[in-house]
Amino acid sequence: MMDVAIGKVVRSNSHIDYVCQVHGPGEVAAPPSVSDYAFGTFVRIPIGAERGYLVGLIYNTMLLNPDFGNLGPQLSPAPDLAVFSPDYLAEKVTLVGIIAIGAVNSDGSSSHGVPPLAAQIDTIISTLGDEAVRDFHTTSVGRVQVGYTPLLLTQGGATGRHLLLRVIDRLIDLFPAQVAALTVLRNQVAWQAIVTPVGGGL
Repeated sequence: MMDVAIGKVVRSNSHIDYVCQVHGPGEVAAPPSVSDYAFGTFVRIPIGAERGYLVGLIYNTMLLNPDFGNLGPQLSPAPDLAVFSPDYLAEKVTLVGIIAIGAVNSDGSSSHGVPPLAAQIDTIISTLGDEAVRDFHTTSVGRVQVGYTPLLLTQGGATGRHLLLRVIDRLIDLFPAQVAALTVLRNQVAWQAIVTPVGGGL
């Protein structure tokens, strides 16, 4: 799977909670497809050539349409706006929420949990391919690690549990030799998602 640029950082809600504006038609040569920014997608957020990048997970999607609820007369039909006022159409955007779950240093070493450094405004965010996801989750002795599990469970509430389930399902595909251990973790998280009241959020 090739890395796909999905958009840019437009704001943050906290040190680990970022909002990405998805590239729309006409903004880049090849805009991302909806599957490129699906719930549970791993992403790369660069923090500098000598500092590596943050690893994040898409946990939310928000659609912004300035026309919603506007029942007044339109000065121009939509096709004309595309020619005479392209900035107006550009206000219709898709945003995705991303939680940073760790970082990969310039030397290739990785850490799970709250990263010490933060991303910058306008940083381009891209998807993280299978090989990079596998490397991020592999320990020095070749075993799988999911060290950000407490972060997702404490920050995300019920949503965090479902996000973690998506992650584990992908890791099961990437680490076929460790399916047994990952399945035990998945069953525990799935049970918690059922018995815990819905509430909370990132």
